Amino acid sequence: MKKKYHLYLTADERRIIMNSLIDMKNELIRTGHYTDAIDEILVKLTKAKVEKVRVKEV
Repeated sequence: MKKKYHLYLTADERRIIMNSLIDMKNELIRTGHYTDAIDEILVKLTKAKVEKVRVKEV
């Protein structure tokens, strides 16, 4: 049985991750490697549901 993990990101964190994955993909293309794994992650990230979560400060 696979475990599911939930990752809550701010808009800035999401943007940083997207840019990092795109940079990694470009580097793999330059060196002639496959980018299938990066493509799958990018698709999952772009299709992920955006939820507003209330954070309670302590």
